[in-house]
Amino acid sequence: MKLAVTVLVFCVAALLSLGMVMLYSSSMSDEIHHHQVGAHYLIMQLIWCGLGLVICVGCAAIDYRWLKKLAWPVLIVSVILLALVLEKHFGVVRGRARRWFAFGPVSLQPSEFAKIALIMALAWYGEHFQRRMPTFKRGILIPGLFIAPAIGLIFLEPDVGNALLLAAVGCGMLLIAGARLRYFLPPLMIGLVALGLFLYNNPMRSQRIYSWMHLEETKKDKGLQQYQAMLALGSGGVTGLGLGNGRQKLGFVPEHHTDFILSIIGEELGLIATLLVVTTFIVLVICGLFIASRARDPFGLLLATGLTMLIGLQAAINIGVVTAALPNKGLPLPFISYGGSNLLAMLACVGLLLSVARFALVEDLADEPVGEVQTA
Repeated sequence: MKLAVTVLVFCVAALLSLGMVMLYSSSMSDEIHHHQVGAHYLIMQLIWCGLGLVICVGCAAIDYRWLKKLAWPVLIVSVILLALVLEKHFGVVRGRARRWFAFGPVSLQPSEFAKIALIMALAWYGEHFQRRMPTFKRGILIPGLFIAPAIGLIFLEPDVGNALLLAAVGCGMLLIAGARLRYFLPPLMIGLVALGLFLYNNPMRSQRIYSWMHLEETKKDKGLQQYQAMLALGSGGVTGLGLGNGRQKLGFVPEHHTDFILSIIGEELGLIATLLVVTTFIVLVICGLFIASRARDPFGLLLATGLTMLIGLQAAINIGVVTAALPNKGLPLPFISYGGSNLLAMLACVGLLLSVARFALVEDLADEPVGEVQTA
């Protein structure tokens, strides 16, 4: 367990450090053309990182089992915030989506914290009804009633990427908690058909899928981001052009400091660095799953599994989008992309994982037999 915790902390620290370096590098062009905007991004990210580390340490210090009492109140508050952000008097519109609360220069995205709230509630539910999870009512129907409002409100912002991510995490947690696959598949198929119909009848998202399938044809329109990201990755080669020497960040790759920062890593530091980032996330997920497997109660197992799935799936989707393996979705790369709300949420996830590991380690040490005292 000590090794898993050490490796987990090292992986997160490495990703945070790389994120700061690449954020400054990707913003150098902004500094030249927009009067130190790039330095502003770095300073703000450092502030968010400091606050996130405080939250991480706080979450690691508490007994995660206390969250059982807070799971439902936190979920209710999260759903209320998701509803409020949709109101024009509270939520702020950016890029045709209403996802943020604005407090002066600071913006917060309630969907990021709703992810953790829903994971906590599902962990509580899975432990409380673990013996009845194999039934359709307890395993599918009832959890679906409190999963649907959170995912539905995120979907309405609209934030289809985060809604699908949270749906995938929720489905995975239900299966691990004991839901039967034969009851699980019919609702899943219905959901996939409904999603297909939505995408087919939504011009913007159907165009995104078309551009993903015909990237060369749409490289100057909907496929611009992914096409330029592929150029950045390709021009970097194995070893990269050198830190700060990337060209695609000079206005060619939109959102190069947020969702597409991996393309700048690939261009400046090369394939080696890109593969190291992927490997780091894989190792992080393995450590998280190991911590979950050693948890002392079902709540800890489900909580750690859900948090690990959240980090791993978000990273996988972002990497898939940047490499054009998946259609374009606006999900940041955990610990690396610019953005305060996601960074706070990801570091809170790490803190809770460390809490699960800490109490499992304490109980492991307590269970060890005490050696015999030898007397002369």
